[in-house]
Amino acid sequence: MSTEQLITDDLEALLNVLPSNVQTHLREINRDDDLLEVILDLGRVPEARFVGEAITLNSREVNHDDIDFVVSRIGEFTDDNRAGIPRTLHRISCIRNRQGKIVGLTCRVGRAVYGTIEIIRDIVESGKSILLLGRPGVGKTTMLRESARVLAETKRVVIVDTSNEIGGDGDIPHPAVGKARRMQVPTPSLQHEVMIEAVENHMPEVIVIDEIGRELEAEAARTIAERGVQLIGTAHGRSLDNLMMNPTLADLIGGIQSVTLSDEEARRRGTQKSILERKAPPTFDVVIEIQERNQLAVHHEVANAVDTLLRGRMLPPEIRSRDERGQVHIEKPEAMPRIGALREPLRGRREPAPTPGRAPRGETAPLRAMRLFPYGLSQERLEQAAKGWQLPVQVVNDVGNADAVLTLKNYYRKRPPIVTDAERRGVPVYVLRSNTLAQMEGVLEDLFGVDGKSDPMSDALRETQAAIDQVQQGAHSVELTPQTAYIRRQQHEMIRKANLYSRSLGKEPRRRVRIYQTEV
Repeated sequence: MSTEQLITDDLEALLNVLPSNVQTHLREINRDDDLLEVILDLGRVPEARFVGEAITLNSREVNHDDIDFVVSRIGEFTDDNRAGIPRTLHRISCIRNRQGKIVGLTCRVGRAVYGTIEIIRDIVESGKSILLLGRPGVGKTTMLRESARVLAETKRVVIVDTSNEIGGDGDIPHPAVGKARRMQVPTPSLQHEVMIEAVENHMPEVIVIDEIGRELEAEAARTIAERGVQLIGTAHGRSLDNLMMNPTLADLIGGIQSVTLSDEEARRRGTQKSILERKAPPTFDVVIEIQERNQLAVHHEVANAVDTLLRGRMLPPEIRSRDERGQVHIEKPEAMPRIGALREPLRGRREPAPTPGRAPRGETAPLRAMRLFPYGLSQERLEQAAKGWQLPVQVVNDVGNADAVLTLKNYYRKRPPIVTDAERRGVPVYVLRSNTLAQMEGVLEDLFGVDGKSDPMSDALRETQAAIDQVQQGAHSVELTPQTAYIRRQQHEMIRKANLYSRSLGKEPRRRVRIYQTEV
């Protein structure tokens, strides 16, 4: 797949607000394409930051007149100390002293990159809620803006623009957002209220929000998702692990809670009594880590990814990259070990895992035998665990013939040649914490991960259609069975298309949808 990108930056508008000596040096350097920002700090020489390096522009220090020159030619600074240039995407942020006087400016180049979401267009158009993660300056807002433009061609899109970064400064949005509507936020502390207002007043099918960073915003995002609206947002963080460890934003992926098991249950699972578990269904269905401007890591099943991390292993993401010719490459994930995780592997829960022995969702085909190489484990116990769950396991003595390698954490840390050879060959390595039957049963369940015979989504939508028929035939209301957040969103959308009304009731995991004839 090939993608072509068109970049527009209105750079001349930014250069025109800078002091004349800074403008002159920037034009002499003539590196407009990779200019990121210009730094003007009182008493220091001005600096231009490009991709990969920073360059001093001249030897004259910045004075108050230089700063006042810039401030007088841009929009007003809001409560978040950000301003812009009308009808452009450039952002000027200020640093103030203790008396509130501006002593520094960061003039950041804003660029609209058309075509940047072709690498994830299939995900954006799937209707699932998406969270973009990445460090500052890696391109989150650029991708968010392009997502809004593309979706606005076929859907009702509302942008909640806290700092006017998505739609640009001024009352008229930048052409880069296309047909999407833009709601500005008076002050950053009110962002969550504007998010709810957007849903209640303007009937959007998609809400686009930049920089979810506060607990109230995370709660508002969950509320929006519950109402059947697709949500596309960004948050600072390098990876899904970072998000799990962030107490403010962990709710976006379901939240983490400590659970104390009974002695009997802890023995059955082969874990300690106090463990960590996901608290609720994730707000976002997909998490995309923007590792570099042209490389992304995609977690398609956020719930499964979080659960697997908490169980002591890792469900590797799908890697998508774009080369210099615009070709998009997709690398499917391979199972990898996770050392030092938050929780040991569990027994008794069947989570999907990307392994060669797993049957596709919804199919009932028999599982083929999986060849396992146990290193430092009791082969007798492994065979006993497989027999107890009636799983087709074949123990092999050669890593080259194995579908997966099982070993203990102590052995893995020493990096023995067997494990190193397996990783070099691309053979998945699973790390157990102890040489117990319970640990082996748990990892075997994960390896085979057999799905149920029925599809939960199909069953839920059939139930929804039956309930719609009942209400249309005269029933005042019908309550559906509890479902996950994503399925509830599909139910709400289905009910809305039938010109009926619905709301979600109860708390997780018993949260469910009720259908009404009239609005309540």
